[in-house]
Amino acid sequence: MSDTSANANDNKEAMTAAGPDTDEQAPDSRELLPTATGARTRAAVRELVRPRRGLALGSFAVMVAATGVGLLVQPLLGRIVDVVAEGRPPGDVTTPVVLLVLVALAQGGTTALGLTLVSRLGETLLAQLRERFVEKALRLPLEQVEKAGAGDLTARVTRDVSVVAEAVRNALPELARSLLAIVLTLGAMAALDWRFLLAALLAVPVQAHTARWYVRHAVPLYARQRIATGTQQQQLLDSISGAGTVRAFRLEEQHTEHVTRRSSAAVELTLRGVKLVLGFYNRLHVGEFIGLAAVLVTGFLLVRADSVSIGTATAAALYFHSLFAPINAALVLLDDAQSATAALARLVGVADQPDPEPEEAANPHKRREPGTAADGTVTVTGIDHAYEPGRPVLHEVDLTLRAGERVALVGPSGAGKTTLAKLIAGVHAPTSGSIHLTGAGTYGDGLPVALVTQETHVFAGSLAEDLRLARADAGDEELRAALATVEALDWVETLPEGLDTVVGEGGHRLTPAQVQQLALARLVLADPPVAVLDEATAEAGSTGARLLERAADRAVEGRTALVVAHRLTQAAAADRIVVMDGGRIVESGTHDELCAAGGTYASLWEAWSGTRGTVDQPPTQQHRPDTTTTMKDH
Repeated sequence: MSDTSANANDNKEAMTAAGPDTDEQAPDSRELLPTATGARTRAAVRELVRPRRGLALGSFAVMVAATGVGLLVQPLLGRIVDVVAEGRPPGDVTTPVVLLVLVALAQGGTTALGLTLVSRLGETLLAQLRERFVEKALRLPLEQVEKAGAGDLTARVTRDVSVVAEAVRNALPELARSLLAIVLTLGAMAALDWRFLLAALLAVPVQAHTARWYVRHAVPLYARQRIATGTQQQQLLDSISGAGTVRAFRLEEQHTEHVTRRSSAAVELTLRGVKLVLGFYNRLHVGEFIGLAAVLVTGFLLVRADSVSIGTATAAALYFHSLFAPINAALVLLDDAQSATAALARLVGVADQPDPEPEEAANPHKRREPGTAADGTVTVTGIDHAYEPGRPVLHEVDLTLRAGERVALVGPSGAGKTTLAKLIAGVHAPTSGSIHLTGAGTYGDGLPVALVTQETHVFAGSLAEDLRLARADAGDEELRAALATVEALDWVETLPEGLDTVVGEGGHRLTPAQVQQLALARLVLADPPVAVLDEATAEAGSTGARLLERAADRAVEGRTALVVAHRLTQAAAADRIVVMDGGRIVESGTHDELCAAGGTYASLWEAWSGTRGTVDQPPTQQHRPDTTTTMKDH
């Protein structure tokens, strides 16, 4: 039910407490999501292959057959050379030529079948890995995702998945074919004469040393390149998504420097990869020339000694020359394989994350019978929290939300309101202290709390499907009832297809106020006992403020609710108002009590109502005070 998303204001209150540079330095200190070791990555692949051993063995057998049939070409060409060299009749060439045609047809058919089976195996494994990754990524604790930054997870979901998919669809089949060709060709050379094999093996030490040198340098280089790319994407997200804040603090030059530095690091690592590949090929060419020269000299000596025919020596030379293509292909694909391995390790690192609590304990939206009262009181005891060590945002916060009570959280910028809201919602774990919900246990036991923020995502698909994210078994009448509760049913029924209207990317565009009404309707459908609204009505603007405030009031009716108030009219209508300042609760009481006390809240209310003229009327855009400096934690 949480509509939070990573953005430029991650850890925004920490930035306020520590100074404007805190957020700018965050990418360097982020706790990136884990990356699997090489051994664990290989084990994960074996786990995926094990249930499909039959398909794997069948595809391997067909590829061996295809490669073996192709190896008949060189002896047949050698036979033609012997016919010519011995001056035999032209008719003697007919048989080897016909056999060459048959070999080509057989090799083509078996190769196509083998590549099809390998591709089917690869696509099946990729789909399973992708499902495991997405499943675990969606269940990662939001605190862990926020600490890593959206760029890290985004890079894995997009770039790393694409790299692995490309390797599975292209590199894996071709690499399997090339390796088989290399092994079987060397075997065929030994069948001609074991001395040809020895000559060819002179190239192996150079090639093996080169391969080890490349792998030793490539694996850490590509891993660093992936990390640098993720950091670069995170910085771009922070700078672009937080453009308003960047301009407000005059941080354009600093952010440009950050983007330039991280982009330069990514480019530098890419160029190092190119130089590594060039050095790799230069070394391999030396091995090829050594091997070919050795095979030619061996053939010359054997023919002169009448140990083999000219055709056999020709076949041996052709065999070795035919190795150039698969070896080069394997080396090119080895480069891709290193990139894919690094990407695969990052995917497995997420897919291997342990599951959270069992579903029955961790489900934050346990269904209750409609109309029943919220079950439980939220008790916050001795909460301290810091996004970075030594820079606390909250200090010894104690707060009790009584069952069914609606509490408004207000205070100046940087007071800690959003941080406290996220702690109660379970997005973050407190540095110290505890959060307890009567009947559900302490933090970490799966608090049945829903969080709605001003950043709501509308998923591509029908409006009904979007709403059913909160409750999959909801019927159309239940969807309409939820929409009616938040006063959205009227405009939904005017849509071209009603509940079946496609919304989200590429679909019908919704206004910010309509998007927030959808989020509130999801809240009604999920029916949690506790709701946290973090400025959920802020995006509406003055014209839709009253509508969204009424919708929010109706959505949280009968629940324990904590509302981070964007407008003081919301606070005034709450059962109780809690005022925060400097990471501490400084006042608590009803609207009338706090106004009479003449403290922080009274000053905020006086400033608010003084610019509005009449308190009972909603403020206009022209006369409403700048809430970004008086009410928000940005």
